[in-house]
Amino acid sequence: MVCSSLDKTSECLKLSEHKSLPRHVAIIMDGNSRWAEAKSLPRVAGHKEGAQAVKRCIKAAIQNNIPWLTLYAFSSENWRRTPEEIADLTALLRYYLKFEARKLHKEGVCVRIIGDSARFDEKLQREFKAIEQLTEKNTRLILTLALSYGGRGEIIQAVQRIAKDVQVHKIKPTQVTEEVFAQYLFAPDIPDPDLIVRTSGECRLSNFLLWQSAYAELVFVETLWPDFNEEHFNYILNIYVRRDRRFGSRPGLKISDK
Repeated sequence: MVCSSLDKTSECLKLSEHKSLPRHVAIIMDGNSRWAEAKSLPRVAGHKEGAQAVKRCIKAAIQNNIPWLTLYAFSSENWRRTPEEIADLTALLRYYLKFEARKLHKEGVCVRIIGDSARFDEKLQREFKAIEQLTEKNTRLILTLALSYGGRGEIIQAVQRIAKDVQVHKIKPTQVTEEVFAQYLFAPDIPDPDLIVRTSGECRLSNFLLWQSAYAELVFVETLWPDFNEEHFNYILNIYVRRDRRFGSRPGLKISDK
């Protein structure tokens, strides 16, 4: 669904009246560079403003009692960007993790990192471990940051791990079900996203949570990520609660009746 602007009509439902809010919202944060270019600013300015949008998004998730929030912050394909832009992105990421860690901890946010973090320098890897250890017992919001992440790479890694376990007779090939396969993914304890959002008007997943997105509701908005705020977050939740999620079953049937 593509949305060019916020829904200001009476059709916009009050979130407080609904019990069907998503448990897990995942967002592809897109549009930082276009935001900067539109304002004749360097790309790093778009990334810096995008970091502010992350703060607003976390605040909105907490206000709406969303238990899980996943943000696509740095894809495996982002390594193809210029060395200068990669340096800007990693420096901003390091700054954010270092100076926001205690604020997030105070807010009861548990931070998780998924992806091929070994591709980052050792100093940044230490920042990853530090914020995860600091916040690991928090339960108000589980914030997962997908860094150097690619959905295909995650699936390939899972297959390789399963193959090793089969080789040492830890598991039989016939025992590999969907549920078992999911246990080999980066974060098997985090539920699949109910809602995946992409900003900037692009309508594709771009290698994000390919296995986990099988039954996710998709929402695509025109808003560039640096402009994303609490009102936009509430808007996408309103879209979600109006949808009829049947998971392939006929209307009126329970999921267990499929």
